[in-house]
Amino acid sequence: MSTTEPSRNTKPDARPPPTGTPPPRPPRTSPSNHVFIGKKPVMSYAMSALIQLSQTSDIVLKARGMVISRAVDVAEIVTKRLGNNAFAVKEIKIGTEVVGEGDESRNVSTIEISIGPKQ
Repeated sequence: MSTTEPSRNTKPDARPPPTGTPPPRPPRTSPSNHVFIGKKPVMSYAMSALIQLSQTSDIVLKARGMVISRAVDVAEIVTKRLGNNAFAVKEIKIGTEVVGEGDESRNVSTIEISIGPKQ
């Protein structure tokens, strides 16, 4: 076998093994009672909201774009199914954010749903 041929046991696109430590997260700048809704399953956000409600008096569900309907689902699950009618929607704010710059800018709808103890 020639010394210029690659060995048959090595893969040319082999990646180095992971180091085991994830990169550090940036510090959180939003209040601790805000739950940002994304693409995870609805029940994971509902459970997170219930945990936050057990620690604080009220929470704010925030979403924008295509996941606004998921935020509404989370609010309904927390107030009607999991909360045993102990919580209610206090306030709903809707708005628009401009995302991007220059020719890439576009408008994205936003929603904030405040949930707190029932009066």
